[in-house]
Amino acid sequence: MILAIQLLLSLAILVVLHEFGHFAPAKLFKTRVEKFYLFFDPWFHLVEKKIGETRYGIGWLPLGGYVKIAGMVDESMDKEQLKQPPQPWEFRSKPAWQRLIIMLGGVTVNFLLGFLIFGLVFWAYGEKYLRMSDARHGIAVADSLGHRIGFEDGDILLSLGQTSVEEFKPGDLEKAIVIHDVRTVRVLRNGIPLELQVPDDMANAIAAARKRAPLIDLRMPFVLAQTVPGKPAAEAGLLPGDSIVGADSFRYAYYHELTRYFQSKKGQEIRLSVVRGTDTLSLPVRVSDEGKIGVAAKTLDAFYPLQRREYGFFSAMSHGVGNSIDLLGAYLKSFSQLFKGRVKAQDSLGGFASIAKMFPEQWHWESFWRVTATLSLILGFMNLLPIPALDGGHVVFLLYEMVSGKKPSDRVLEIAQIIGLVLVLGLVVVANGLDIWRWIQSYF
Repeated sequence: MILAIQLLLSLAILVVLHEFGHFAPAKLFKTRVEKFYLFFDPWFHLVEKKIGETRYGIGWLPLGGYVKIAGMVDESMDKEQLKQPPQPWEFRSKPAWQRLIIMLGGVTVNFLLGFLIFGLVFWAYGEKYLRMSDARHGIAVADSLGHRIGFEDGDILLSLGQTSVEEFKPGDLEKAIVIHDVRTVRVLRNGIPLELQVPDDMANAIAAARKRAPLIDLRMPFVLAQTVPGKPAAEAGLLPGDSIVGADSFRYAYYHELTRYFQSKKGQEIRLSVVRGTDTLSLPVRVSDEGKIGVAAKTLDAFYPLQRREYGFFSAMSHGVGNSIDLLGAYLKSFSQLFKGRVKAQDSLGGFASIAKMFPEQWHWESFWRVTATLSLILGFMNLLPIPALDGGHVVFLLYEMVSGKKPSDRVLEIAQIIGLVLVLGLVVVANGLDIWRWIQSYF
């Protein structure tokens, strides 16, 4: 529910502001805007109010939103209006340069919004980071793909390709392999530097895995922050501050090892070795059918000295722009990996469920705004693709008109719009269908 609420709120913000990016220049150039809608409204709407010449409303289908600009071939396919002589307040009567500005308004707002949100996040929250030299427990190999690369628990990252690792950031390894085509990783293992070779198919394997968690994370001791009343741990007598150091006859010192063991003992009783003060206790605990014992463990900052970069307003804005440009560059590179065949489209494509999983499972404003900024940049990028029915498709026709001096006929625009709508709707269906298929596979 929290993921769904975050997704809907984020999409509402982005859709309204994207459409306002079309609305504002249209009004500036005295072009009539007939409708301004959040979400689509086939057959009926939830809310609608007419103000002046424009009907503002909320539809019931949360797949986006739209502004209906008079005299424009758009998704409404209003052919009757186009049969009438052009009126001075219609889109088709405006000079090409004005129509181009109107069409580019949405993506311009998306890019500027991404820059602004990232800048404000850096200004308000700063930027937490951990120096790799302070990661004294080393990494935890959280996924079998990490083992395929050759990582072992306790390794310390030295470099990804030719780039030295000064700070540990979850997800940097996947980004380096999938986007930047990194094929070597250097680690320090028991004081000895080693070079690991990344398998050629690893980029596609990472994309196909669809994991929320990174391949590697930091090793952390399992120290309880709190227990949940009525759950197995509380009933067994575990207390906040206890350190779990083993289970049954095995000695497990770290969080990821113990949670993995709990998953293997669903519905069974195990005996935990617990350090409390100077005492070591042996407590019987029944693992739930979900593979949990009902505790919250202490987080990263309890074991590692996290650093924080503080930014003034202008430096934060500058950093926000730089961060956004880096993200867009990475997104472009990920597209190139698709064309090179290193990543399969069906593995990297996802629908609304995949987008929702970008948000944290618990409400956290900093994370919400970071994801929203990222989605804003992605929305701007996707809308610039030269596909009819998207802003980029309209821009292509306008650029053709400005260069050639010839305006495409309404019939050509109608056919292109239909083709584009079929492509876009087909992509939406396939993307969400893949999410459903992955959900089915996870249960069977």
